[in-house]
Amino acid sequence: MLRQATSPLVVLGSGYTGRVLHRTGASQGWTVHATSRNPLTNLTDIPSEQRLRFDLEQPSTWLNIPVGADLIWCFPATPLVQVQAFARTLDAPARRLVVLGSTSAYEVSDHSTDYPPPWIDESAPIDLTKPRVQGEEFLRSNCGAIILRVAGIYGPGRNPIDWIRTGRVGPSRKYVNLIHAEDLATICLLALDKGKPGEVYNVSDGTPRTWEDICHTAQTRWGIVASGRQKDDAIGKRLSTDKLVHTLHPRLQHSDLYANLQSLI
Repeated sequence: MLRQATSPLVVLGSGYTGRVLHRTGASQGWTVHATSRNPLTNLTDIPSEQRLRFDLEQPSTWLNIPVGADLIWCFPATPLVQVQAFARTLDAPARRLVVLGSTSAYEVSDHSTDYPPPWIDESAPIDLTKPRVQGEEFLRSNCGAIILRVAGIYGPGRNPIDWIRTGRVGPSRKYVNLIHAEDLATICLLALDKGKPGEVYNVSDGTPRTWEDICHTAQTRWGIVASGRQKDDAIGKRLSTDKLVHTLHPRLQHSDLYANLQSLI
């Protein structure tokens, strides 16, 4: 609670997750600022005193970040040269830094013959040829950033049932890992308080599922039929969250996927 009372929190990037973070942080007592390249247009629903103009490719906007602020970085950490330049300004002002990464960082063949796929924890190899992974690793190694490798995000306005209904996904044996946006926001704030600088944590609800299972449940419970069977031979990933659970002890409010989908419907 002391950090919340004394340090402002800046959410870098105010997309879907950033907006949920802003609301969640404010409800937990943080002084939260949201950023955008064009806050006057894009952040009209946020009080003016909580809006900041920030553009990673416009160094003049970096001075808008309050001194001593904690940061949650919500957009891909690219391009690397700009990430590095911005990071040099964080030596003094940023006390803690959480970066939202992606599980796509892990080097996994989507066409492996192993099925179900093996569990992936934070010790698994990562693909350093990917620009966002390069940026994340630079921030982790040089700024003590806490990296959250985040599963697929869903919630109000981002409903997997709609993905099935519109044919974006269909019944396949591919495994998917999901996390509700509100649980993700809570975990981000928990990582700021209790996470160890330079550490990596996998983030999901802890239960990988196949799209075949999700589509079957959608059809039997709600009569939602996939628009067409997807030809997808990928096997996906099964993400281990043991490290997150045993070190940060999050209390997920949305661990029951199907109950959450019912509420979203």
